[in-house]
Amino acid sequence: QVQLTESGGGLVQAGGSLRLSCAASGRTVYSMGWFRQALGKEREFVAAISWSDISTEYSDSVKDRFTISRDYATNTMSLQMNSLKPEDTAVYYCASGPRATRTTWGRPERYDYWGPGTQVIVSS
Repeated sequence: QVQLTESGGGLVQAGGSLRLSCAASGRTVYSMGWFRQALGKEREFVAAISWSDISTEYSDSVKDRFTISRDYATNTMSLQMNSLKPEDTAVYYCASGPRATRTTWGRPERYDYWGPGTQVIVSS
């Protein structure tokens, strides 16, 4: 079992930055990912990172603005979000699980463990 807890959400003006964190406990030797869900929309992939070799992947909408990383010493994954836009407003979730592989990172149904989410609001 894996327990995930996000933190770091909040209200920020467009162009600003936020750093989200996801604390993991339990068996954490899996890829981890960030997803987001805006009001009335489906959950969408944001970024993912592998366990073994620090490979990463980003959605086109956040590439060059967001950076995913993980700290193995503290079992924490982070998402540094820069140049935020109003369309980045959403609840952000971290996720993990053994069925999330590099070819399936973008598919939320491949993740078995989810955090409760943290709200990010970007004002214009």
